[in-house]
Order: sequence, then structure tokens, then C-alpha cells
Amino acid sequence: MSSREVVVLSVGGVRFVTRASTLQQFPESRLARMVSDDDREFKLVNGEFFVDRDGALFSYIMDFLRTLQVSLPTDFSDYQRLQREAEFYGLYPLANLLSQEHLLKPRVEILEVRFSLQEMQAFFRIFGSCSTTIEALAEQITVFTGQQSGQGWNSPFPSQKTLVPLPLERPSHHDMVFLCGTEYSAGDQFVARYVSIKPDERKLINGTNVLGLLLDTLLKDGFRLISTRTVTSDEKVECYTFERMKRAAGLAIMVNQTPGSSGVAQPRRSQVQKGK
Repeated sequence: MSSREVVVLSVGGVRFVTRASTLQQFPESRLARMVSDDDREFKLVNGEFFVDRDGALFSYIMDFLRTLQVSLPTDFSDYQRLQREAEFYGLYPLANLLSQEHLLKPRVEILEVRFSLQEMQAFFRIFGSCSTTIEALAEQITVFTGQQSGQGWNSPFPSQKTLVPLPLERPSHHDMVFLCGTEYSAGDQFVARYVSIKPDERKLINGTNVLGLLLDTLLKDGFRLISTRTVTSDEKVECYTFERMKRAAGLAIMVNQTPGSSGVAQPRRSQVQKGK
């Protein structure tokens, strides 16, 4: 059996086809011993190993053996059952990772958009519990400025004059500030600020239009609007609060084997991978 490249398993009625080398990732595990015919509990029936265990959970075990990472769906909840399955197969590095349930569970990410109108300008401030999300939004949002003649708040498109991109204000890693609209300069000249939000290519000056595009962008990015409120009635600051389930970062195992050794794996935990 140990010379076979392809192994077929029937786990709880679910059929799996894999390489023998995949099952031998951890030589002391029962799956590795099964391939070498050293575990009598696993019976070979019609060319397939029959395993009377949970087939659905075994798919996550196979994914771990193939990638040496634990990456579970956001709605996964059977951590203890999966840990028991890992222990049954003698995959103790996986069982140890699953015991760190708090690192594997998805967490709620909160994002808040504050919007206010003052004369011909609109002010935006975005707060986020995840700094990487704010970094990604900062790469999507660009503010352009330029001198405009006789154009005010209701001008939907920029004139032919060159617009210069402005850096966003970043008070901290968790928020950003920008504005759009026009302000009086001199004579009939206005300083105009347009906002563009990728992948949309438009440059918008109307604050309400920018707000609509921003909210639509967040909804398309997996956020869910959970509340709207007015923060201060005097300044008419509107607050939109969003949330989404942020997928947990994967945990990885590094396996070292000493050349010339008996093939016993020496697992150690790597650093937690950073997710978006």
C-alpha cells in the first residue's frame, strides 16, 4: 500500500480521493499508519478504506493536510467536534490549533460614516474598527481640487481645467476625513473639490451623490447597514453605522523533518496570518 500514489477513502459515506503523501504529512498519525497498513481499524473494502466517522468534518481535515492551514467558513461552529475528529486521527497539531477557537472564529467589524452639509460643502469622516479596511478605502477614495469659474454646488461635472489630487486627512490608522463641494475664492472664482471612489470613474462634487456612492460601495463590499442617526441636530451630522463578519485569519503549521530521521514530524506554530 505504501507505494500507491492514489488513496480512496469512504468516510461516513463520503468519498475522498487523495495522494498517499498527503495522508502521510504527519507520519505518527493514524492516517499515515493506515496507508502503511499499520492500523487495523481502517478496513480496505473494494479498494477503498472504510472509515466510520463524520465525512463532512473530514473535508476540513483533508484541507488541513493539503495546505497545513486552518481556514474555516464564517458560519462554522463545530470546533469541539472537529477537534475530537483531529484527535481521533492522531493529528494533534491540528487539534492544538482548534483549541485556539478565539483565533479561528470570525469577528464583527464595525465601520461608521459621518456626513454633514455646511453651505456648499459636504464633510465626511469614516471610522473603522479594522485599520486594514480603512487603508483599503483610502486607496479607493481620491479627492481632486481646482479653480472653477462661476461654478457652484450644483455643477455635476468638473470643467476642462486640470484637477490636482489631494491627500486624504488621516487623524489615525482607524479613520479618515475628506470633503467635497465649492468655496468662494475671489471674483467669480471657486475652489472646487471633487471625489472619486474606485471602481467608479466619476468625479462627483455634490455631497449627497458622494454619500450615495460611498454607501453603495460599502454595501457591495459585504457591509450591512445597521443604524442611521443624527449625532448633533445643530450641525446636522448624519451617522451611518455598518457591520460585517470579518473572516478570521488562518493559522498555519510549519512541519520540519530532519534528514535521515525516522520521519517523525516536528510541528510548530507559525505566526497568525493577517487577514484583510
